[in-house]
Amino acid sequence: MDTTKKQDFLPILIGTDLNCYTMSISFHEEYGIKPVVVGKAPIPYTEGSTIIEEFYYTERIDDTAYFIDYLKTLAEKYHQEYEKLLLIGTNDAYVTFIIENKEALAEDFEFNYPDAELVPELFLKKNFYRLCEEHGLDTPLTYFYSCKEEEPFDKEVPFPLIVKPSNGIEYYANPFEGMQKVYKVENYHELNKVIQTIKNSGYRDELIIQDYIPGDDTHMWDAVYYGDRHRNAQLISFGQVVLQEPTTTGVGNYTALIVRQNKEMMDKLVRFMEDIGYKGFANFDIKYDPRDGTYKLFEVNIRQGRSSYYLTQSGYNIAKIIVDDVIYKKDKEFHYVKGDHIFAVIPKGVLKRYVSNPKIAEEVRQLIKDGKYKNPIFYKPDKGLKRKFLMLLRQINYFRKYKNNQIEDKG
Repeated sequence: MDTTKKQDFLPILIGTDLNCYTMSISFHEEYGIKPVVVGKAPIPYTEGSTIIEEFYYTERIDDTAYFIDYLKTLAEKYHQEYEKLLLIGTNDAYVTFIIENKEALAEDFEFNYPDAELVPELFLKKNFYRLCEEHGLDTPLTYFYSCKEEEPFDKEVPFPLIVKPSNGIEYYANPFEGMQKVYKVENYHELNKVIQTIKNSGYRDELIIQDYIPGDDTHMWDAVYYGDRHRNAQLISFGQVVLQEPTTTGVGNYTALIVRQNKEMMDKLVRFMEDIGYKGFANFDIKYDPRDGTYKLFEVNIRQGRSSYYLTQSGYNIAKIIVDDVIYKKDKEFHYVKGDHIFAVIPKGVLKRYVSNPKIAEEVRQLIKDGKYKNPIFYKPDKGLKRKFLMLLRQINYFRKYKNNQIEDKG
């Protein structure tokens, strides 16, 4: 009989992107644990990392029945050594998979995500904006157009406008030439041309047609929330975006931000999430509207974001937050996240050169001078040489990307 004491837990991360890597760092920093990663295919952010215990790849990750069985087989293997397996998704599709298959997965895994009934209320923008209005949160003036409609969009609207899909999972399932995350249009001709292009891709859900909010990247804000297993708020952050990805497909992915505090806005978000009974991590995209002085919510992701590692850098380790709640069942006090550094996944030289807001640019240069620039891409204990080389090339490439893709800010 094997009397070897099992270890407390092992994290199993679904996904292989930057979000997966920063989660892996958080586990390694706090516990010295190397997580297991499951994904469709290798991605340079994680491939070859020495702080990840094992990689499992399967192209059938979208086959629900198969993938449940696949994960159960892994669970059988790792339960021989670990008491509990902590399952974490790193993108919307994987988190939705966990939520929708909660009963089957809960037999083998521990996790903390919102109830299935909440997912369409938050994921579908029409429902989310309705909820925001009910709870006193501002959103941009928004119209919706179903791609099942045959008639062109002809409502009387103010231009310029922003067009984007309401259902990101369906939209990105069918890539097409000229695909953008967000489209800015100046007139009805451009608007209906974009609508037709998206229709032709096979997308049949709704499009969001939204008032364009002026302002550069520094008008964008990020908030991260965590609600514990009892649906009590444990944490809220508020970060000012410094730069985002400059390409049309990458816009909305933040490459640098500074931790701030705005307790009035933070408290509004906390009340909202507690009122709806939210559990787990959530990540808000917000833009400050200089025309009326309000912060307007664009969306909420039902997970930690790719830039949420700034919490770990600020002393609020995102892995520990989950582990204390889900594995050790600790009840903890609520915290406003504080920090005094720049989170960035881009080189210092890019930050110094391409921040357009003079006041923020000056602050960025001072923070860099004071040694308060932190980039998780190069985590010192990770000895993967191939990965380091690929990440170095990616960092160098950012100079070219920002030089060649100085796109107009998107709302």
